[in-house]
Amino acid sequence: MADAQRLISNRLRRARGQLDAVIAAVDDSGSCRDVVTQLAAVSTALNRAGFAVVSTAMKECLATPEGERSDADPTTEELEKLFLMLA
Repeated sequence: MADAQRLISNRLRRARGQLDAVIAAVDDSGSCRDVVTQLAAVSTALNRAGFAVVSTAMKECLATPEGERSDADPTTEELEKLFLMLA
């Protein structure tokens, strides 16, 4: 799942860059439209990263037989709660 981790990391870096742009726009008295547009982009990027994290965990959960899962692995109930936190 290294590819999934790289994807998630890239999404989070993109969100950080967008957040930096929001902060700069606010500091420079940017227009309301620009600030809100950038905030929406940050929010979307963070949501997509969150869904990717939960999706990756779900795939790993389904791929690992129940008897082979560790205590650190999330249960299906925990995954459902995490998913709903993002929805």
